Amino acid sequence: MTVAIDTDAFLQVDQLSKHFDDVKAVDRVSLNIAQGEIFALLGGSGCGKSTLLRMLAGFEGATSGQIRLAGQAIDGLPAYLRPINMMFQSYALFPHLTVTENIAFGLERDGLPKADIQSRVQDMLALVQLKPYAKRKPHQLSGGQQQRVALARSLAKRPKLLLLDEPLGALDKKLREQTQIELVSILKNVGVTCVMVTHDQEEAMAMADRIAIMRDGRILQMGAPKDIYETPQSRFVAEFIGNVNLFSGHLAVDEPDHVVIDSPQCRHYVSHGITGSIGMPVSVALRPEKICLSHHEPQAQERELPEESGFNQMRGLITGMGYFGSFTTYHLQCEGGMTLKVTLSNAARHEARRMVTGDTVWAWWDGSDVVVLTH
Repeated sequence: MTVAIDTDAFLQVDQLSKHFDDVKAVDRVSLNIAQGEIFALLGGSGCGKSTLLRMLAGFEGATSGQIRLAGQAIDGLPAYLRPINMMFQSYALFPHLTVTENIAFGLERDGLPKADIQSRVQDMLALVQLKPYAKRKPHQLSGGQQQRVALARSLAKRPKLLLLDEPLGALDKKLREQTQIELVSILKNVGVTCVMVTHDQEEAMAMADRIAIMRDGRILQMGAPKDIYETPQSRFVAEFIGNVNLFSGHLAVDEPDHVVIDSPQCRHYVSHGITGSIGMPVSVALRPEKICLSHHEPQAQERELPEESGFNQMRGLITGMGYFGSFTTYHLQCEGGMTLKVTLSNAARHEARRMVTGDTVWAWWDGSDVVVLTH
């Protein structure tokens, strides 16, 4: 993915690369990050996101490229001279020090006056709502409280850039969801620019203003969480973010306001144009929550489709289902052997006619809910 460098951006990463022998861990990555933005690097193990974060911190030297922060080139500076702090997944708190002492540690190392240290520590304790726990040691705190101590220690030095390495990875699911909201609130309150690394797509979607999807050292797509989820630009991104049904097919009709994709499973009517040529191979991405289910065959006029029948619908047998409280997921075995995944919201407490395993049903969707992928 090619990104033009914005000279007004607070953090500018220009064609940054890191090679380990013949392995390109990070391959010509460029980024523009605004002041106060929370930016997430998202990808699987080995995609290069942690190496990129370590280069920003100064823990790894770049093979080539440049990093500029607030207009200053910092790629030649050692880590201790960069106006950057990094918070690790393990939190790295000193077990023999109290909460207050942990927060004050970096300030004392920098030689700040004692009165300034005390004032800043009190500000940080108030910010993360830990004043009642100031004299406790890390083992006397919950995981979420330890995470907030580590955050307070990172923010106490007032860095221009905060780096978060899997910040909530040590927490259980319920606490992680609660802490996501708290963490974003604190970061926005302080106004610090933040780059976070995570492999958890839900965490990135919940916390970040923008996300970069990485694979093999490169950025495949970058944008707001909603844009990446609703309009993925490749099969990899579509599969990596959320659940998706993918159909392989070819372009049969190409008009400015719509296209038709023929796939072995069904014909897809897409209510927007694409840049392509008749017969070219494409993929169709369809999110499970965009699909409707019914016991009867849907009518075309119900979905603002052409009068011709057969578009955007499949018949299948429910072979499995999972109830998750707010939604239910269905697995449909359709003709040709494809399994279609459908997610329906449980908006009503009691349904007049429930769909159960063994039912034969119709799945259908609107033309605006389909995304055509050309690669």
